[in-house]
Amino acid sequence: MSMNLSRRHFFGAAAATAAAWTIPSQPQAAAPTPSPGRIKLGISSYSYWHFRPPKVTIEKVIEKACAQGVEGVDILHRQMDSEDRAYLSKLKRHALIHGIDLNCLSIHQNFVSPDETVRKEQIQHTIKCIEIAGQLGIPCIRLNSGRWNTIKSFDELMKMRGVEPAIPGYSEDNAFGWCIGCIEKCLPKAEECGVILALENHWGLSATPGGILRIVNAIKSPWLGVLMDTGNFLENPYDKLKEIAALTVFVQAKTYFGGGEWYTLDLDYPRIAKILAEVNYRGYVSLEYEGKAPADEGVQKSLDILRKAFKTV
Repeated sequence: MSMNLSRRHFFGAAAATAAAWTIPSQPQAAAPTPSPGRIKLGISSYSYWHFRPPKVTIEKVIEKACAQGVEGVDILHRQMDSEDRAYLSKLKRHALIHGIDLNCLSIHQNFVSPDETVRKEQIQHTIKCIEIAGQLGIPCIRLNSGRWNTIKSFDELMKMRGVEPAIPGYSEDNAFGWCIGCIEKCLPKAEECGVILALENHWGLSATPGGILRIVNAIKSPWLGVLMDTGNFLENPYDKLKEIAALTVFVQAKTYFGGGEWYTLDLDYPRIAKILAEVNYRGYVSLEYEGKAPADEGVQKSLDILRKAFKTV
């Protein structure tokens, strides 16, 4: 299939699979024409915790999301206090009684390694996170492609605009092969748990639209889509966001009040909303506030911008 794989094909494949198992007991009425739908807003738990103390609990983020009147929380895996079933059940209950969807689990993993043992460990970590998402009723996980890690410091990587050299003796073709092979091994568990793998435009192999599309189009699975992070294309973001919009299943929207932790972008959210509307995107837009201003202040201002841009109430 060509690089411009459409959203219609992506979701149509999943619908066709479900339909194949349905045996109607009586004649069925024609399916209604889908309505335009509307964007729903959420908040990433990362908005309240940028890997520096004090850590804000997921329970507290759920409560803040409820108070802000948004509908979902995107959980940062590293922000969770535990992975045991009792803790997961508590989070699920807490979300329900606050009227909040748990809509994404943002994980970290790295498939770019020449060491097969390391890649197997990363596959097992991803499968474990898929199972956690399934237990929480979360429909997708944020997936990274991975990077070479030849620049060890993330601060230094940001100074290099996310670009780093390959490990000597290896090429990007090697890395893409490792990444594609690892994702393929995770897909059976994703389908079993009903969890879509959402590949983020992040650093490393997925730093460009071409890299993301190379991975997704090589696999061609209804259980693999794209997570659009509005702040991870540092140059010419709108043309690049447009290239991945058709395959997008989840959106994380960056804002930077008080200046960004690593960099600051002045993003045009009405323009981004138009890009998503052109491909009939109907999913979540989850705020990822990454500014230095106090989180409660930055989140409130950010939601005002997103509500206006996406015309939500």
